[in-house]
Amino acid sequence: MSVMDLVREDLRDFAGYQSARKMRITGDVWLNANESAWENAGVGDATLRRYPEPQPPGLREALAGLYGCAPERLLAGRGSDEAIDLLVRALCRPGGDAVVVTPPTFGMYAVCARLHGVPVVEAPLVDDGQGFACDFDRVGTACRESRARLVFLCSPGNPVGASLPLARIATLAARLRDQAVVVVDEAYVEFSGQASAIGLIDEHDNVAVLRTLSKAHALAAARIGVVVADAALIEVLQRCQSPYPIATPCARAALEALADDARSATSARVDAVVAERGRLADALRDLPGVRAVYRSDGNFLLVRLVDAERAYRSLLDAGVVVRDVRAQARLGDALRISIGTPAQNDRVLAVLAALDVEVDA
Repeated sequence: MSVMDLVREDLRDFAGYQSARKMRITGDVWLNANESAWENAGVGDATLRRYPEPQPPGLREALAGLYGCAPERLLAGRGSDEAIDLLVRALCRPGGDAVVVTPPTFGMYAVCARLHGVPVVEAPLVDDGQGFACDFDRVGTACRESRARLVFLCSPGNPVGASLPLARIATLAARLRDQAVVVVDEAYVEFSGQASAIGLIDEHDNVAVLRTLSKAHALAAARIGVVVADAALIEVLQRCQSPYPIATPCARAALEALADDARSATSARVDAVVAERGRLADALRDLPGVRAVYRSDGNFLLVRLVDAERAYRSLLDAGVVVRDVRAQARLGDALRISIGTPAQNDRVLAVLAALDVEVDA
């Protein structure tokens, strides 16, 4: 059995929209895409009047080099969000095949599933008070019982910060080989020091991995994310993708960010974030209004507070915006704090240290 057997039967031979840029035709007068023959007078960049390549070859090769995979195993798109949507679209029949998620986790997995009319089944993470762990046996059972076609695992997890063992992911993929694709979202893996699940794809063609330039590479506004998977599945996902997913200015910015000198600077910034993460976590644990600071492999910390509402409002009053995650299950007293510069982190500590809270006995 191959991963293609898990693709929706009606989409296995689906051709998708054949845009002008997909047709490999040569010429010097391009009149096939209803583009303007003149550049925009207010922009002054003649290239912007042309539609971009669906998958710019130079960008695809640079991303493949970054992630250590063959270019044909990689599809670039508008952030990881588009990749999540494409996977649900290509693999799950509306009203039928389910998606398994492990809350508390990134909300877009469930959002995309529900927008496609796909049931969402939860296999919650296990909280030991210091960190969250995935119950892989429960995930596998939930997938079997619900006939799920997709499992989304976030590693490091958002908002919990915990990384997942590759060996357990591989075992789960083997268990679900005839039923589901195991998707590993590695948006924060650069901050973890952990090896990527991309290395599992050779042996487990039902593993797909999400990566992004938004976090460690500081290109959130460019919206460049990728899915890495078996080449046959990538072909299907590309046929389900809209015609021109990568804007030309965004592709240029990504290539600049992946140049050797920029990558070296990115690595140094990642090291600085990791160091600040440790400093901020230690300082937060010393504050009387903090109940727990969870171990994190991401560029953020999940913090439980004695009075999360007061802490949140006090930070806002001081001009510091953090993520309120109290609406998520089992996180009713928690905030997620992204790691800022040392000065920004000091502002967080000063605000929280100034709170007059009554600590539980």
